[in-house]
Amino acid sequence: MTGPVPEGGRAARRKAAKRAGRHTAPSPRRTAKRHASPRSRTPLAPPAPMTRVEARRAARAQKPGVATIAGRVGGEVLITTGVLMLLFTSYQLWWSNVRAHSITGSARRELERDWADGASGRDTFEPGQGFAILHIPKLDVVAPIAEGISKTKVLDRGMVGHYDKASIPTAMPGAKTGNFGIAGHRNTHGEPLRYINHLKPGDPIVVETHDTYYVYKMASILPQTTPKNIAVLDPVPADSGFTEPGRYITLTTCTPEFTSTYRMIVWGEMAEVRPRAEGEPAALKER
Repeated sequence: MTGPVPEGGRAARRKAAKRAGRHTAPSPRRTAKRHASPRSRTPLAPPAPMTRVEARRAARAQKPGVATIAGRVGGEVLITTGVLMLLFTSYQLWWSNVRAHSITGSARRELERDWADGASGRDTFEPGQGFAILHIPKLDVVAPIAEGISKTKVLDRGMVGHYDKASIPTAMPGAKTGNFGIAGHRNTHGEPLRYINHLKPGDPIVVETHDTYYVYKMASILPQTTPKNIAVLDPVPADSGFTEPGRYITLTTCTPEFTSTYRMIVWGEMAEVRPRAEGEPAALKER
């Protein structure tokens, strides 16, 4: 049975047909696609298992190549080297000074105890043996002086070394004439002579022994010379400005800082000889 025929002419019937088409039920095929369950889709087939040859090839392909391994090893070597360099630098710049200050403090106290106990003075000493104390008041330096300039036995222990017959023979402070030559580190290992370039003419340099204070006055400086220039340690040292025999002191150290390419030289001339029994000289009382 058909629906009612719309009234009116042909135009009215067309409009009625269009309105009826808007409410037409959706196609069964479209509805099925829209509401199809995911489970209803066809599952993908699992990959076929690899043969032994294919498995070995795949395993080899996953292994890192020679370039990759070399890069990893190189990176680890660089990191390890950097850590070692950092530790070495810390040792040189910090720990070597801590260790040297501990050693020199003990050596100084031992000397002072021996002197207080009345230990008699001697003119000769064994290599590495302490026998005096260097005072540079302007630089706040107080360092034991030991026989010889051995790095391991003297200099690296923070002490100042006396140029002896095993190195370059120089006089002792008590000699009537001559040049008392000493050496010390400028950097690391206690660095007792680090700032000797700050000394000015007239600044006191004091050497204390078991019975005497020898007070020198700084006279001149040679900022740089070669290590082979041993004439600076002569009885009348070259380039010092001294022209005749006297009682001199020569301080030598490395320069520029943190290198051992050249040597810096400072000279002083004896200004006072004071027995320890009379007390400290004025140069030390003014510290």
